[in-house]
Amino acid sequence: MILTLMGTVVIAGIVGYAAEKTGFTRNGILQSIIICIGGAFLFYYLRLMFGIGFGSPGMNAIVSSVGALIIVPFHWRR
Repeated sequence: MILTLMGTVVIAGIVGYAAEKTGFTRNGILQSIIICIGGAFLFYYLRLMFGIGFGSPGMNAIVSSVGALIIVPFHWRR
């Protein structure tokens, strides 16, 4: 279980960095990584508590990271 959590954090960090470098977001590298890790943590604990997920933990980390990158910045922009 701890290895899954560590893998989720690593994958979320990579997704955040890649999203910033490819121009998908313009938040800043550190901000994008923090947003992705927060979304991945949230989805990880949802999977633990309720069993909601997309199959593998890696796919859950990728989908939740991209989802957080889409939802969070647009929520705060006018």
